[in-house]
Amino acid sequence: MSLISLTFPDGNQRQYETGVTPAEVAESISKSLAKKAISAQVDDAHWDLQWPITEDARIAINTLSDDAAALELIRHDFAHVMARAVQEIWPDTRVTIGPVTDKGWFYDFDRAEPFTPEDLGAIEAKMKEIVNAREPVTTEVWDRDRARAFYEERGEPYKVELVDRIPEGAPIRMYWHGDWQDLCRGPHLQHTGQLPADAFKLMGVSGAHWFGQTDRPMLQRISGVAFRNRDDLKAHLTFLEEAAKRDHRRLGREMDLFHMQEEAPGQVFWHPNGWTVYTTLQDYMRRKQRAGGYREVNTPQVVDRKLWEASGHWEKYQHHMFLVEVDESRDGENDDAAARNRDHTRINALKPMNCPCHVQIFNHGLKSYRDLPLRLAEFGSCARFEPSGALHGIMRVRGFTQDDAHIFCTEDQIQEECARFIDFLAGVYRELGFPDFEIRFATRPEKRVGTEESWDHVEGALENAIKAVGRDYVLEPGDGAFYGPKLDFYLTDAIGRVWQCGTFQVDPNLPERLGAVYVAPDGDKKRPYMLHRACLGSFERFIGILIEEHAGRLPFWLAPRQVVVASIVSEADAYVQEVVAALQAAGVRAEADLRNEKINYKVREHSVGKVPAILAIGHREVEERTVTLRRLGEKATEVVALDEVVARLGREATPPDLL
Repeated sequence: MSLISLTFPDGNQRQYETGVTPAEVAESISKSLAKKAISAQVDDAHWDLQWPITEDARIAINTLSDDAAALELIRHDFAHVMARAVQEIWPDTRVTIGPVTDKGWFYDFDRAEPFTPEDLGAIEAKMKEIVNAREPVTTEVWDRDRARAFYEERGEPYKVELVDRIPEGAPIRMYWHGDWQDLCRGPHLQHTGQLPADAFKLMGVSGAHWFGQTDRPMLQRISGVAFRNRDDLKAHLTFLEEAAKRDHRRLGREMDLFHMQEEAPGQVFWHPNGWTVYTTLQDYMRRKQRAGGYREVNTPQVVDRKLWEASGHWEKYQHHMFLVEVDESRDGENDDAAARNRDHTRINALKPMNCPCHVQIFNHGLKSYRDLPLRLAEFGSCARFEPSGALHGIMRVRGFTQDDAHIFCTEDQIQEECARFIDFLAGVYRELGFPDFEIRFATRPEKRVGTEESWDHVEGALENAIKAVGRDYVLEPGDGAFYGPKLDFYLTDAIGRVWQCGTFQVDPNLPERLGAVYVAPDGDKKRPYMLHRACLGSFERFIGILIEEHAGRLPFWLAPRQVVVASIVSEADAYVQEVVAALQAAGVRAEADLRNEKINYKVREHSVGKVPAILAIGHREVEERTVTLRRLGEKATEVVALDEVVARLGREATPPDLL
């Protein structure tokens, strides 16, 4: 009899027979632990309680109190239970795969009839029956031929294909939840009764091609969420309700900000209200950058492939580029594609980023060390191909504008420029309503260019810069770019979602590839470092974040329609126009509503449009030269003298950097 040694979290060791299972290990410790156990950690692997252990290892027994392990198993088992419920209700349905997701799971089915909302209710009820039956979960390892024959006999072609995809030498694990069977790598719970029957919910049905390939069958995907207890589920559903209220796509319609359409996928049609928000934010950033020592430039949107080849983007990034072919021999009169001269065709690309073009500006004319650091900023319009399934309102688009800038500097200037940028970014975020942010510091990856000494110096410069401005950071070892380390800046919004917006990246590689040099004090030519930096990221995405952060109630200075002056009676029309003119002269975006509608109707309509302030004017206001001020979201009103309300709203309309 051969023995193995297992080491427990407290450092104690025990010897067991080779092939012992975690379930048997738990039983040897206590019957209570064996009953509560759900899985094990064997060395760094998540281990099913039924899998044998054949070598010395570290072991920890997981229970439902272990958050990460418990949630993974709960969601994975619910996927199987749901698939079983579907096949028990509709036996002709064929099953495919059902992986765990961030908050739950999904499972794809091949069924002739579409699932309906009523079907989801029936599936949930059947799932609860299965959970309450507390049936055992068992597993076996089969050889490939036996597994293939099993699924062929049962008419499950998708499972046959999955068996064929399992690499040679990898175990083919067959799991049973009661009498229902599935192919799965595991691990799983001990029995269905370990699932929390009141902590799951099916969320909906969507379409999905088999393996995401458009030439493969279209399947029906049912998704669900699950948590360890009912309170966690309730909190998640409340979060989803709040997120739906804040959805920038819905608010974009209500506020008449923008729309998107099939003829221009992933690109934004900005309406007057939305473009006001956009240009107001851009003007703010332009003033901040000018005050921060940046010089604004503008570079072409269509650039010959030669530059992208020289920069390295053609090889690594071409699949994200929109390409444009031009026959330079055409005279403008014959545009027939068949008549194009291939020998004179040039391939261009819409720029997916601004960096190579900024190097061209740096290279135009010899630079001296006295010119450094040189900070070039551009509101660069870029285009990147994103799969249609990944597009999401204005948060994930194909056409966008970055608040992009590149700093050309010496190695010794990196620390100072990094500290300077963090302070700059902190000021922008604070004025935009995000006083707190997280810095994540990504260091050298395994595959990289440059010397160890250079990496040591640059990483030390970034770390010292963060400390110099009194900030903390989260270290992300190995996540830097192949050419240099980077800092990423994360914002947390009003409902707890985290967004990566700003970035600061150190790059000696692109100046090297594109031949950038400066004259050093000793007269030699040296390569500058290039620092890539952005605060907002893209205007489109950041505006989407702002809309959702404020649930459409944008800060007064940024709101597209700041004030509506509404008449209560037609006799007030002239005074309404006078008030509007006074507000506009004070820099307030004000408009009149003289329609023959009741004031309550006007207030409701403009409140839906998220107008921050509504001034109502009737007979009394005309006589007293006052207005009745109603703030968005407040029931109480306030009667204010005209001069006072103009001065007050004029101050509120002033961007924070100009106060």
